[in-house]
Amino acid sequence: MAVDAIGAARRLAPRLSARAAQHDRDSTFPVEDFADLRGAGLFGLMVPRRLGGVEAGFAEYAAIAYELARGNGATALVFNMHASVTGALNAIDEDVAESLGVPDEALAARDRLLAEAAAGSWYGVAMSERGAGSRLSQLATTYEQVDGGYHIKGAKTFCSGAGHADAYLVAARSVGDQSVVSQFLVPATLTGLQVEPTWDALGMRATASHDLHLDVTVPDDTLLGGVEGLALVVAQLMPHWLIASYAAVYVGVAQAAVDAAVEHVTKRGVAELPSVRSRIGRADAAVAAARLVVAEAARRVDEDPGAAETHRWVWRAKLLAGTTAADVAASMLEAAGTSATRRGHPLERLYRDARCGSLHPATSDVCADWLGVAALGGDPDRDGTTPRW
Repeated sequence: MAVDAIGAARRLAPRLSARAAQHDRDSTFPVEDFADLRGAGLFGLMVPRRLGGVEAGFAEYAAIAYELARGNGATALVFNMHASVTGALNAIDEDVAESLGVPDEALAARDRLLAEAAAGSWYGVAMSERGAGSRLSQLATTYEQVDGGYHIKGAKTFCSGAGHADAYLVAARSVGDQSVVSQFLVPATLTGLQVEPTWDALGMRATASHDLHLDVTVPDDTLLGGVEGLALVVAQLMPHWLIASYAAVYVGVAQAAVDAAVEHVTKRGVAELPSVRSRIGRADAAVAAARLVVAEAARRVDEDPGAAETHRWVWRAKLLAGTTAADVAASMLEAAGTSATRRGHPLERLYRDARCGSLHPATSDVCADWLGVAALGGDPDRDGTTPRW
């Protein structure tokens, strides 16, 4: 598919921005945004060309997520979930499949799911749980093999796009062996899948990140990879889809805050104040630096995936993006003044959205701890008081 994906994202950003305030105020899902993304062919961004997709790399994804987030961070965040699912699926090439023991029928199922994404289907992620967060080893949701497939039972929280996605990536632990964690792509049409409208949060209010309750039986081919127990392995092999994919979104939110502040102070006639200029100057430098770190992490993911140094850049990107977004948005709000704190002002919304960056898994504290262990010569995936995943 011949799609200028970055150009499409830039063209869509103003449309996403125009709708953002109402969806934030009402905490409603931006259905029109996702119709636009589908129409632009972006659901097939991470899908290989042979299956009708764009066949983008991680660096191109990061550039597109940044542009979308300048329009509406909530929309970019949900799109990130879909890109993470399709990107991880596409990354299971023949070499990876052989090393993981993925059977041929699972590769055929992978191709079917990717082709459906290129045709317009989009996928949500149902991983986090109350009390466990996103730590796969601590999940309470379980599955067991039954006639015709697998029975999955449990509850998920922070499921962005709940009630709107065509299928959900569900992580669950085996009833027979709690150390075995697997992932399933569960169709949204199955009986026994219920959305509980719980999302009423500080920021990213338009993500519809409701709770998802599951008591479903899924076919055999919904088990990703066709082999049980791959979830933790994939998390360690491809941490960029669980960590750094968020980073590009929050750098875009930070840039949107700078853009909104520039527009506001110019209209208010206070752009000549040295204190205002210096805040905007520092914010400009901070966003540029964070964007460069994200770009470097993305470049390394494309060129040397799985390398220890690549992983360090992935964790750096998430840490810097989260802290930069929060700091920049707060400073831009202060530069703009009290009038920008009114509900409905772009900076007020961006301040709340940006604050979520450090809280998304892996949180900034977890990222910093991981990097600290690595800098001290330890194994950051295994050394620590609690499991990373």
